Amino acid sequence: MATINVRRDVTDPFYRYKMERLQSKIEGKGNGIKTVIVNLSSVAGSLARPPAYVIKYFGFELGAQTNINPSDDRWIINGAHDASKLQDYLDGFISKFVLCKKCKNPETVMEIKDGRIMLDCKACGQRSEVDLRLKLSSFILKNQPKKGKKDKAARKAERRARKEAGLAHPDEGSQNGGSPGDSASDHAEENGDLEIEAGSDDELTRQINEGAKEIEVVETEKEVKWATDFSAEALKSRAEELPDELKRVAIDDNEEGEGGGSSSYDELGKWVLDTAADKGGVEKLDNVEIYLKAKELGIESKHRTLTVLAQTLFSEKIVKQIEPRAPMLKKMITSERHEKAFLGGTERFVGKEKPELIPQVSAILLKYYESDLISEEVLKAWGSKASKKYVDIKISKSVRKSAEKFMEWLENAESDEEDSE
Repeated sequence: MATINVRRDVTDPFYRYKMERLQSKIEGKGNGIKTVIVNLSSVAGSLARPPAYVIKYFGFELGAQTNINPSDDRWIINGAHDASKLQDYLDGFISKFVLCKKCKNPETVMEIKDGRIMLDCKACGQRSEVDLRLKLSSFILKNQPKKGKKDKAARKAERRARKEAGLAHPDEGSQNGGSPGDSASDHAEENGDLEIEAGSDDELTRQINEGAKEIEVVETEKEVKWATDFSAEALKSRAEELPDELKRVAIDDNEEGEGGGSSSYDELGKWVLDTAADKGGVEKLDNVEIYLKAKELGIESKHRTLTVLAQTLFSEKIVKQIEPRAPMLKKMITSERHEKAFLGGTERFVGKEKPELIPQVSAILLKYYESDLISEEVLKAWGSKASKKYVDIKISKSVRKSAEKFMEWLENAESDEEDSE
């Protein structure tokens, strides 16, 4: 099969980084029409990236459902999409998730550490960071490749670098210094990557960093208070002083005894409720302010923090409140365990504190899904079986019963992808 340059802005026929041109075919009719990329695994292999990342990127850019783990190597995008259009979007993926930010070579290994996605260039040694505002960045953080696959990608990049060792590295950039597919990349962002929250997470991060400097002294003082008394009796005593909606959070969290201590979660929940009352509504609380409070307590990365926030961040207007909170929540939800804890807190909030919201469960879950807070896999697992971990089993069944409309929609969307016959 004919190959093309990984960077299509480089016209040099002797450019050493090559890949197959994307090959696709359109199948089905009407609502069941879909596009199958027949050589995605080969193309992704040339880029040393998992094909699931590439197909998901296409899905975000096109606003279409995709399959990310096919057993038959049939990578599908719902709808009819021309191969040349997909090739343009691939330029955007390469620019954002493959090329070194310094030398623009694709000899990079993707490393994920501490909630950051780094590109380690084996050609020039530069380590650059991927923009976490991009939707695919959240997907990558939640779907990291297995250790073996990561090592394979690293070995591929290193072999490629060694192969070219000693050779001259001519200036392969375009005349204007632009990255490949700039126009396509800009267009791509308009179509999906930054559409929902353009710049919000970046601004949130900057504000968090500025605010963190101001509370460094406070954190030092707080440490003395945290170490006061963490005995079972003391924890239970403090839990009894909390509002009713937070007592179970304290009791449940004490079972596992994870770092941070249940009193820190209690204090965060009580602070959110008290501050919301003082300001005249939970909507008045600023995302940065909430994150810094969790950071001050040392629990901004703990999964149980999401259980507390799900119970305290929202009111009866939860469906409208989810999207404004999404940038902060996405920063704190970094694993499936975090996602499950957030769903558990939501189940407790809706099932016990605001039972009048149970009919809105499908709408709530749809907002979570659209905001990329909870993955499809976690949602399906949650909806398949009631649990008494967060609420009584009767309430749990009632909540999931109300979620049936959303779960049916999710299942049908998946079926549409796989229905090729």
